[in-house]
Amino acid sequence: MRSAASVLGIVAGVIGMIVGFFSFGYVEAVQHFGEVDGLFSQVTNTQLIQTMSIVAPLLAIAGGAMSRARALWGGTLLLLSAAGMYHAFGFNAFTMFPIAFAGVAGVLAVTAGKPDEPKAHF
Repeated sequence: MRSAASVLGIVAGVIGMIVGFFSFGYVEAVQHFGEVDGLFSQVTNTQLIQTMSIVAPLLAIAGGAMSRARALWGGTLLLLSAAGMYHAFGFNAFTMFPIAFAGVAGVLAVTAGKPDEPKAHF
């Protein structure tokens, strides 16, 4: 389960990066060139979109990479990534796979059968 969480989390992060590139670029393009009636309009919360364009894929990749060694921490990051993507971008044709992959990976990592090894944090 930890391996599946790792793979799904990294794939979710990569797909989330693609969504993030386009979302961040759209916000910047509308700010730079202005709105076009009926074609381009600015989103209501630009800071949220731009922040989640960077943070959500980062959390997914970090959570996926971490889920093999520290499943609980990695799963928590993956679930936060799925929630952040859903909150910022909504659930649509472009975000359904990264949200679903990060959510499933988070659940798999949190419910992994083998407990984490007791290690010192530093």
